[in-house]
Amino acid sequence: MTDEVDTESNEPTVSTPADDTAAANMAMASGEQPTSAIPAEELSRLTDDIVGALKTVYDPEIPADIYELGLIYKIDIDDERNVDVEMTLTAPGCPVAGEMPIWVENAVGSVDGVGQVKVEIVFDPPWTPERMSEEAQVAVGWY
Repeated sequence: MTDEVDTESNEPTVSTPADDTAAANMAMASGEQPTSAIPAEELSRLTDDIVGALKTVYDPEIPADIYELGLIYKIDIDDERNVDVEMTLTAPGCPVAGEMPIWVENAVGSVDGVGQVKVEIVFDPPWTPERMSEEAQVAVGWY
């Protein structure tokens, strides 16, 4: 079982292994949340610290951090505190496409209590400026 962070609300949500997908969907539809091996307070602290770490990574072409830009699609924390991050880039041909996942891995890996970190670049859905937070839109003048 893994604990997933909804990057829209920064609240942890729970996901389960693929073989339990149907049961998980039923549980989520009914409002039930499976329990995690990580205590709620610790999960909340990890979540906040991971988001804080992600906010230290900036896109070199747009003066905003990757979290506020909406480049982080999913943060998944498993019961061993390993973290999987799904992220995108502002464009598939981004000049730092090979470096940015390393920056993210290093930032998240620096959080106290985090185990292994895996970063995956995805392009579905494609990034658009509408994914940016209001804070980022103001910072870059796209409000």
